[in-house]
Amino acid sequence: MNQINSTDYDVIIVGSGAGGGTLAHRLAASGKKILLLERGGWLPREIENWSAQAVFVDNKYISADTWYDHNGKAFQPQVHYFVGGATKMYGAALYRLRKEDFGEIKHYDGISPAWPISYEELEPYYAQAEKMYCVHGERGIDPTEPPYSTPYPYSPVSHEPRIQELYDNLKQAGYHPFPAPCAIMLDEKNLSNSRCIRCQTCDGFPCLVQAKADAEMVAVRPALEHTNVTLLTNAKALKLNTDTSGKKVTEVVVEVNGEKTVFKAAIVVVSCGATNSAKLLLSSANDAHPNGLANGSDQVGRNYMFHNSQAVLALSKETNPTHFQKTLALNDFYFGSPDFKFPMGNIQMVGKSQGPMYRGEKPIETALAPMMLLDTIANHAVDFWLTTEDLPTANNRITIDKYGKTHLSYTFNNQVPKQKLYEKLKSMLNLLGMHPDYLIPRHLYLKTNIPIAGVAHQAGTCRFGTDPRLSVLNINCRTHELDNLYVVDTSFFPSIGAVNPSLTAIANALRVGDHLLQRLSGQVNS
Repeated sequence: MNQINSTDYDVIIVGSGAGGGTLAHRLAASGKKILLLERGGWLPREIENWSAQAVFVDNKYISADTWYDHNGKAFQPQVHYFVGGATKMYGAALYRLRKEDFGEIKHYDGISPAWPISYEELEPYYAQAEKMYCVHGERGIDPTEPPYSTPYPYSPVSHEPRIQELYDNLKQAGYHPFPAPCAIMLDEKNLSNSRCIRCQTCDGFPCLVQAKADAEMVAVRPALEHTNVTLLTNAKALKLNTDTSGKKVTEVVVEVNGEKTVFKAAIVVVSCGATNSAKLLLSSANDAHPNGLANGSDQVGRNYMFHNSQAVLALSKETNPTHFQKTLALNDFYFGSPDFKFPMGNIQMVGKSQGPMYRGEKPIETALAPMMLLDTIANHAVDFWLTTEDLPTANNRITIDKYGKTHLSYTFNNQVPKQKLYEKLKSMLNLLGMHPDYLIPRHLYLKTNIPIAGVAHQAGTCRFGTDPRLSVLNINCRTHELDNLYVVDTSFFPSIGAVNPSLTAIANALRVGDHLLQRLSGQVNS
């Protein structure tokens, strides 16, 4: 980590995850002075990284934040503040949005709006993101796959026997399973030298052997090899100050180990995640921006999305000894089916469940169950993750109160397609060698009964667009109202599709990075 020796920089990036960390990597070779602020520290490498008890029951790596729902009820969001951001705990599933997701789509509960850029504009950056994040996969199998300019940089991760059987049964039944795109540093042709060991503790865990292609490993650490890039940890951005005109951010007020420090930069990029990016803008209200920075449209914090997700387990008639389970996906119902014309979404494998996870997810319901029973269930479990798109609405939003506390008001929508997707999976179970009556909901990662606490896929809140009345950012993710303020994370999404948002956030960070490189070199105006 390069030494802090200045308070003046060319670029300050607030947040080191999929957006901020990737952007820092893109800008690093420019020679410009870049300060990367991270409110957390380095995630410790320790044996607890691999402990289901520590991760899912003790919540060892979850932040101590408290947020409030629309009724004012407190809950603990499942957020992680470390170098690398949320990618330190993500499942490393890096999917492209479908080409159709960039256009307007009619859903059961309403309209998913079109993006102000096309899939074709982002496609080269998807390819670059897949290479940078070591994505394994295979083209030409998924019937919904968008056009591509390059093959996956790495061959698909092989299925273990039980998942291969599942894959074969699905194909035989006429479905189109495909290898899930996995961002891991695995070399199956040379396993003795492979960093990844295909362990059972990947999805939702930190990677003890540093083989997950997260933002720390593939973006931040390489960026820090450049002496012009500085990382400051345990540095929480509190407020952005502007000049008297309100047209330019002049200062970033930061709390570093309990003390306030002010940094300055020509360009400021906010990459704190959809909730905290909105919170920082709202917390920075001043006379020129009484409702928060860049919020003349009253759109900051609105249109929060996080997917209609279901983690479910099916009990297999035979044991499932799989370790690395997240190798298979299915999009046959992504845009609907003959008996239901509306989009339903994506089915994919999730990390292999373990007995202690059930205790962490449902502590009351499992309190009297012996761990031996929970382990038996886990030994027969085949775990799925179902994702249905939720639609952006103005009243699903982030706000802050007079005390600076974060409030997340969210009303669920598009629930019928979510149930339909669940029924589709259930209807396939007999074909897959499983008990059709034992498809059990798993509220993965959620220790409370408040589902909005699961914020891994949070998006929206600072949508980009061409109309300043309806959006916060322009197509380059610069705020409409401040010339030197950008937001580069999942906040910019106008809609969320039905696949994991990380790859799109990474690709967009590379796209915005190229714009900023041109701006920093004087080739383009803001």
